[in-house]
Amino acid sequence: MARLPLDPVHSKALILASQFKCLDEMLIAVAMLSVESIFYEPREKLDEARTAKKCFASSKGDHLTLINVYRTSIELLEKRKSEVGKDKAEKVMRKWCKENFINSRSLRHARDIHSQIRRLVEQIGLCISSCGDDTLQFRRCLAAAFFLNAALKQPDGTYRALASGEVVQIHPTSVLFRTKADCIIFNEFVKTTNKYIRNITIIDGLWLTELAPHYYAKQE
Repeated sequence: MARLPLDPVHSKALILASQFKCLDEMLIAVAMLSVESIFYEPREKLDEARTAKKCFASSKGDHLTLINVYRTSIELLEKRKSEVGKDKAEKVMRKWCKENFINSRSLRHARDIHSQIRRLVEQIGLCISSCGDDTLQFRRCLAAAFFLNAALKQPDGTYRALASGEVVQIHPTSVLFRTKADCIIFNEFVKTTNKYIRNITIIDGLWLTELAPHYYAKQE
């Protein structure tokens, strides 16, 4: 963990992902979580922005949605590089980002971070593999890595963060805003007039006692 220039919980997530055989996905997720918000929603074009976001949205949550954005952008970038060269390809990417209400600067920064940490995990000797369409493994890995950020749905539709006991709500920018899953993992806590959580993925609550028994075996 000390050899990775990241938040310790992100370093741990990468190491665990090697064991869960989803390090390819976790590298992307960590890179995307390490930059400013990827999506933006201008008030005057709110409906358009939300419609564009649906093209990338995963029913399982924000982490897989961010992975979809990254992979789609990389595929487009590499294709355009082979056709028109690097400089023109970057121009095409900026146009694509604008059309899809994606922060091009944040996305470019995420690409740089991804390249850096991928080289480092290769030097450490971690096995980089993809879980493919088996997103269950990736979501289980998220639960194992971020178990302290689990939240359970309450009867009134809010959520209770299991570690702190705080009552929180899903942030409106999350793809899960209208979804009331029983148990979720989040990566960001935002306090305004309300207490919101962002960067969320649906998990099975039973995974917590299985993957983090040292903590949840003692819980209610």
